Amino acid sequence: MQNIQPIFLTKFIIILFTFLQSFNCQANKFSLENADSLFASNNYQEALLIYEQLLLEEEAYTPAMLLKMAFVAEGMGDFSKASFYLAKFYDLNPNPRVITKIKSLTEQSELYGYELSDWDRFFGFVTDLRVELTSTFAFLLLVSLILLVVFKEKAIKPKYYIPSFGLIFLVFLCNNFLYQPKTGIITGSPTLVMEKPTAASKIISKVDPGHRVVIKSTKDIWHEVEWNNKRAYVKKDHITRL
Repeated sequence: MQNIQPIFLTKFIIILFTFLQSFNCQANKFSLENADSLFASNNYQEALLIYEQLLLEEEAYTPAMLLKMAFVAEGMGDFSKASFYLAKFYDLNPNPRVITKIKSLTEQSELYGYELSDWDRFFGFVTDLRVELTSTFAFLLLVSLILLVVFKEKAIKPKYYIPSFGLIFLVFLCNNFLYQPKTGIITGSPTLVMEKPTAASKIISKVDPGHRVVIKSTKDIWHEVEWNNKRAYVKKDHITRL
């Protein structure tokens, strides 16, 4: 009888968390449908306000939503925002036509940071499945633990625990390391790419908006980025995180 209360509280917390997550998803879905309806009726600016709220406050977005945001921003003459939405779309769907469009918006013939190797594409595909992989491994872990409890008299040798430890490792790996690298798009005009995080440092390059960079770390007013496969630094207010 002493275990009833902790078990009840655990189940209550799980059910409440699931309900809140479901409620939040439904709210986002309703907002997205409302914005799509406004977009379809040519109320572009009103639709953009809802899209931006979903993106910036709820961190909820779809590829189609990002394309619509880029369309509206371009129509309003805000090419910097349009490029940002397209670059974010590119992170989800690396299509060469997106790069061509960003080049057109930024009036540049060459853009750095959009090249993807086969490994980048494969890792991106795997990270898109992070939730599904984590859930699958967690379910298998639960099954393995139940089997250990049920057959505890027979499972006395260490080898019977190897699958459970392996699944614990896989769940930990997926949940903590299976993430896309942090990226950003240069929005400052012009932007100085520096060799060190000081104003007196050597200037590596002077670039215009549109370039995409991988953000390694952040310190004070500087982002440490990867530039031409080397470490470099750019002021934070010149980069918008994707």
